[in-house]
Amino acid sequence: MSFDMSMSNAEIPFLDIAALTRRNRDALLNAAARVLDSGWFIQGHECEAFESEFAQWCGTRHAVGVGNGLDALHFILRAWDIGPGDEVIVPANTFIATWLAVSHTGATPVPVEPIENSCNLDPELVERAVTSRTKAIMAVHLYGQPADMKPLGEIAKRNNLKLIEDAAQAHGATYRTRRVGNLGHAAGFSFYPGKNLGALGDGGAITTNDDELASRLRMMRNYGSSQKYQHDIVGYNSRLDELQAAFLRIKLRSLDDENARRREVAAQYLARLDGRVLTLPTVSEWADPVWHLFVVRHARRDELKNHLSSLGIGSMIHYPTAPHLQGAYQGAGWTAGSFPISERLHAQVLSLPMSPTISNEEIERVADAVNAFTRQQ
Repeated sequence: MSFDMSMSNAEIPFLDIAALTRRNRDALLNAAARVLDSGWFIQGHECEAFESEFAQWCGTRHAVGVGNGLDALHFILRAWDIGPGDEVIVPANTFIATWLAVSHTGATPVPVEPIENSCNLDPELVERAVTSRTKAIMAVHLYGQPADMKPLGEIAKRNNLKLIEDAAQAHGATYRTRRVGNLGHAAGFSFYPGKNLGALGDGGAITTNDDELASRLRMMRNYGSSQKYQHDIVGYNSRLDELQAAFLRIKLRSLDDENARRREVAAQYLARLDGRVLTLPTVSEWADPVWHLFVVRHARRDELKNHLSSLGIGSMIHYPTAPHLQGAYQGAGWTAGSFPISERLHAQVLSLPMSPTISNEEIERVADAVNAFTRQQ
């Protein structure tokens, strides 16, 4: 999921990637030197070590590194032979990668509206969307807030469906004390630089407790091969390289502390922002989010964004257009009004600055600027 690198030029940037990187600069340089000196750049010790460490951190038996988060989701579906004629239930409001993963298999994404307060899948609507062609439910932990996985898991079990987590924004979030990535049959993660656990390039991983699935995924990412020049399945070339794996090992060590700081930032926003006109994010009692994004809603969102920009405060819109209204899906028959809750969310959401590096003074300034705008309404 992309973000505008130019936001780092704002006085209070939406996300300062450079500041995050400087925190681990020496360790990252040492890791790069270690990889360079090894002469091994793909499918080596660093990737194996990161996979082991990340799986342990998530509480799963396996983590399989791949080239990016989209491939992670796509490969999960492919490994289960989901394809043409099949349906996969997806959120109507999400980044388009969730849908693309389904479309790349030839299967059909079936959009379902979210619960408006949480912005995550509504289990009641998911149950209504299940048909004889449904093979899987792909739940997104949007903005770092866990989806309600218990009822989704019950629906999946009753209908013999696979339950997949799109955990691209939720590294370390917990649901009923269990970390995401360990709540369904498999989960896809992205390590895009702006994520809570971000590489210094692209990368992704799949976590699962399914030994057979993990074995198949390892072949799939490597040309369908588990032994050099022996190709047992039609595979791909999508491997987490040694350099990014080494960087991720460094950054994983500080992720719990950085997520704790994000929770502090979110708590300060929630205490300072005036929710009488502005819609603030809500957290269910069973969830402990990691606040990849702090997303508010306002009917005059674009004006609020411009107001903040005029004061040197960066913000982002995640995401301005719902997937069913994108050109990629213009032939699917959906039109404006097909998914009104999602369309309303996409028209109103605004992400405020959120980072482990933001100061308390900056949080106060952002909140004061937002309140000054909303109290004029």
